[in-house]
Amino acid sequence: MGFVSSLLGTFGFGIGVSAGVVIGYYLFIYFHSTDVKDPKIRSLVELDSLTLERMLPEIPLWVKNPDFDRVDWLNKFIENMWPYLDKAICNTAKEIAKPIIAENTTKYKIDSVEFQTLTLGSLPPTFQGMKVYITDEKELIMEPVLKWAGNPNITVVVKAFGLKASAQVIDLQVFAIPRITLKPLVPSFPCFAKIFVSLMEKPHVDFGLRLLGADLMSIPGIYSIVQDIIKNQVASMYLWPKTLEIPIMDLSSAMKKPVGILHVKVVRAFKLKKKDLLGKSDPYVKLKLTEEKLPSKKTKVKHSNLNPEWNEDFRLVVKDPNSQALELIVYDWEKVGKHDKIGMQVIPLKELTPDEQKTLTLELVKNMDLSETDEKSRGQIVLELLYSPFKEDTLPNEAVDDGGVDKAPEGTPAGGGLLVVSIHEAEDLEGKHHTNPYARIIFKGEEKKTKHIKKTRDPRWEEEFQFVCEEPPVNDKLQVEVHSRPSSIGIHSKETLGYVVISLADVITNKRINEKYNLIDSKNGRIQVELQWRPS
Repeated sequence: MGFVSSLLGTFGFGIGVSAGVVIGYYLFIYFHSTDVKDPKIRSLVELDSLTLERMLPEIPLWVKNPDFDRVDWLNKFIENMWPYLDKAICNTAKEIAKPIIAENTTKYKIDSVEFQTLTLGSLPPTFQGMKVYITDEKELIMEPVLKWAGNPNITVVVKAFGLKASAQVIDLQVFAIPRITLKPLVPSFPCFAKIFVSLMEKPHVDFGLRLLGADLMSIPGIYSIVQDIIKNQVASMYLWPKTLEIPIMDLSSAMKKPVGILHVKVVRAFKLKKKDLLGKSDPYVKLKLTEEKLPSKKTKVKHSNLNPEWNEDFRLVVKDPNSQALELIVYDWEKVGKHDKIGMQVIPLKELTPDEQKTLTLELVKNMDLSETDEKSRGQIVLELLYSPFKEDTLPNEAVDDGGVDKAPEGTPAGGGLLVVSIHEAEDLEGKHHTNPYARIIFKGEEKKTKHIKKTRDPRWEEEFQFVCEEPPVNDKLQVEVHSRPSSIGIHSKETLGYVVISLADVITNKRINEKYNLIDSKNGRIQVELQWRPS
């Protein structure tokens, strides 16, 4: 009877519980109100910041801070590239770790340290926003907001003293705001020489660490200790203004510092091709070194002369005698319209013997395309050339003055120097009829021009000009004018958009000045000019 009573009791308990649940459910449905109440709607501006953060804890920084730009395109790019970036980053990490592991295994008498698995997982990092700083220096500063909740699998196996142990990193979370500076900007790919990285605040790093199958981060007290150690160690090394410097390319080769001076004397030409209707030409010569952005130098115009004599001397700064060449073009000057090209010639500098003057008589050709034959003679030109390389102990690469300004190349008059004028950009230019701006630099009667840029009020030239001085121009001034050139079919003439006169006394004292100047005779126009004085 005891067994039967126990069985019936258990059965009755099960029936009672089931019946109670069913009856309670139906009573809940029966007495529950069927009226649908309208939700309370409140505007976000009525909520305080803490309530908003609780409602939307993952608000991107570009929403909260207008200084940060939205970079969804970058996140999409990283998402598509992540499988390949993962492999590339892991392979690079292995190559970097190899010498470090080899050094420490010998030092601590460890048999081997190997990566059993190394992958950053399938979840890429995301950028919540990007802040970009604009400065007057040759640099680019970015501050991306990085968030990464990844699923990496990094397993390291260590063998020592006949034992084997493995450590695995999983569930990595990183939140950081690095400052990335690319400088200096140079005219060679990838267009910057170094990367400087620093952190604007202590990073948040969270991860799981499995050692011998157990997660060490789950041990009470260990998690907070590891967090503090990581934050303090990283902050001590990379928290701004401390930086991590990553060299990308050799700065000296990127900037291609001067290595010598090419002395050119344009002596004369004869039997030039007739270009005018009256059987004459008005020739002049333009000459420059290839691979240089500096404007060409020009001789005087010899009117109505097919056998002109110039006897004019020029000095050109050489940066790479193995690849550069002297390019000469003889033009027929025209009072109206485009000047006609009579002929040209190119002399590779590697064909010149250093410190040995050479007189050349060259046949002018139509162009340097050897496949195109030119049966008609275009005349000849006579040149005297002398390439003077710098001495090893006076190379500008090694002779750096205070402030990082190079010394003038050898051949500069004693007591003088080289005035380098860089025209970077202008902004808010105003033209009544057109705005096709170019800059005109006037120094001691010598005039140089930048290229003109079509239809813009904010041109960016980034052109450099050099003036050789017999003595420091302490009492001299440099005038920079901005003009607008009309289009070829325009009915309006050239316009002046403003000018600035710069005293050079401060440049001689400080060796370098980089400023934005308000243009005279312009309402809002400004121009950025960088000046360097390189003494001999």
